[in-house]
Amino acid sequence: MSKPEMRKKREFKLKGRSIDELRNRDVDEYADLLPSRAKRTLRRGLTEQQVKLFEKVRKSEGKKPVRTHCRNMIILPDFVGKRIAVYNGKEFKDISIISDMVGHYLGEFALTRKFIKHSGPGVGATRSSKFLPLK
Repeated sequence: MSKPEMRKKREFKLKGRSIDELRNRDVDEYADLLPSRAKRTLRRGLTEQQVKLFEKVRKSEGKKPVRTHCRNMIILPDFVGKRIAVYNGKEFKDISIISDMVGHYLGEFALTRKFIKHSGPGVGATRSSKFLPLK
């Protein structure tokens, strides 16, 4: 019986380029690899709030998350391995940035709506529940 082969962990690539290659690129070159909406955002330039966040994240050590309200910031390759706390309207959601998140927006990972799971109908909600004993 042969020994089973260990499966290699899949390395992240964005259109054939690794994270290290993306980090060495200029923002305009990196923007060419993204979808049109993100490309347009980066080409027009980052806002003051986004530039401030970019500098904070770049300087951070990764132990304590950087808190931000800037949900429309595109995750850049420099963010990989850092922790960012994104405000969802009620609280800050702590996000650890991994390589698969590159090119997405921060707001995609801090949901603003809470998922509600409803239970069964209450007494009086249906015609048949009228005949249930109330104990």
